[in-house]
Amino acid sequence: MAFMNPPACNFGQRAADFDLLGVDGKRYSLASCAGENGLLVMFICNHCPYVKAIKTRLIADCRALAEYGINVIAIQSNDTENYPDDSYQRMVEEAKLYNFPFPYVLDDTQEVAKAYGAVCTPDFFGFNANLELQYRGRFDAAGRSEPQADNTRDLFNAMKMIAHTQQGPKEQIPSIGCSIKWFAQESI
Repeated sequence: MAFMNPPACNFGQRAADFDLLGVDGKRYSLASCAGENGLLVMFICNHCPYVKAIKTRLIADCRALAEYGINVIAIQSNDTENYPDDSYQRMVEEAKLYNFPFPYVLDDTQEVAKAYGAVCTPDFFGFNANLELQYRGRFDAAGRSEPQADNTRDLFNAMKMIAHTQQGPKEQIPSIGCSIKWFAQESI
């Protein structure tokens, strides 16, 4: 498992379009997911210990963000052949088990992850209502640890700020997580 930190936020970068199959059998696009005040695009997977550690807090925050007009989509881009815990069927099971309040979709070609420049799970991309990037940082100060009473909810606070002002915080701490499991490159 390789640990990765994504690059800094490229403020104003436009969200890349997509057309991906969700665990509910429906197809999702950028237009169908955009919220009134913004969109959180997050790259997650089932097996990553970083995602597992924040999952219940992440789900709660995503539910709360809906009240601010922020929609959320979760994209799974890992190689499912070599990482069967991230297979479509396991995604279906995971979404049902945790009652995900957002679409959970499979990027089976990894083209969407590449278009966004995603490097790890979790990797968060917070967009304003114009689908311009305003946040690319960590979930919270606790990371994989149990949150303390004074835990800073970086992602939630940034997305709430975007909902109100359409701009994200200028200072952001990068997320940390496991590398996206890219398909093996064929030898030439």
